[in-house]
Amino acid sequence: MTGGVHLHAHRWEGTGRPFVLVHGLASNARLWHGVATRLAEAGHPVVAVDQRGHGRSEKPTDGYTIETCAADLALLVEGLGLARPVVAGQSWGGNVVLQLAADQPASVHGAALVDGGWIRLQDTFPDWEDCARQLRPPALAGLALSRLEAAVRVAHPSWPDEGVDATLANFEVLDDGTIRPWLTLERHLAILRDLWEHDPRAVYARVFAPVLLLPADHGGDGAGMLTKRRAVDEALAVLPHARVRWFGPPADHDLHAQHPDELASLLLELAR
Repeated sequence: MTGGVHLHAHRWEGTGRPFVLVHGLASNARLWHGVATRLAEAGHPVVAVDQRGHGRSEKPTDGYTIETCAADLALLVEGLGLARPVVAGQSWGGNVVLQLAADQPASVHGAALVDGGWIRLQDTFPDWEDCARQLRPPALAGLALSRLEAAVRVAHPSWPDEGVDATLANFEVLDDGTIRPWLTLERHLAILRDLWEHDPRAVYARVFAPVLLLPADHGGDGAGMLTKRRAVDEALAVLPHARVRWFGPPADHDLHAQHPDELASLLLELAR
């Protein structure tokens, strides 16, 4: 429980530097399982957490801001007695981890930002209504789980089975074999609106822990990749102790599911 909110977490025991692994928007802790098992095999305690509103965690009606979710993580770290962990966050979870490192500098050994952390949606969508329209999640409630699994395998042919299974865990499976997202549409849009309003540039100067930027190069020279490269370069220049390791091209947004071995190796290096 963190601040009255029950958070569901997967935990691996160990004696080395602890790790806390944080998923992105509309995702869940199981996307980190491939990375987590490799970290645990190296002797490290690991916690992969479902953020509020996601997966098996409690789903309060409010509190879906980056600052509140960072405070959830701070209470989780304290409650589990994790001594200065390396904290890794993917996508929106990267922005949450960045906020945690800024707000609780004494409690974080290092931060890994996996294709997120530098996200500034207003660079791409100056208008919120346009952002909400274009990034609104697809209506998947009522779809058969078997059809979703087939679609995930077609979209990500290079993923290991554990990554596919973890993606399916973004959804609750009903008795009739159909699915619905754990994160409701209302809460999804509340998080998206807060992310649209969030500017990580206001946070960079307060992050003194080592930061590892892990962006995915999806390939090509489209506007999205140019925006990402500018944002990563700016973060690298402003964060006091940062370095970058690009994946791809091509690389998927869910790097932790696609490349668990390589990502675990980089996190172990950051822990050292």
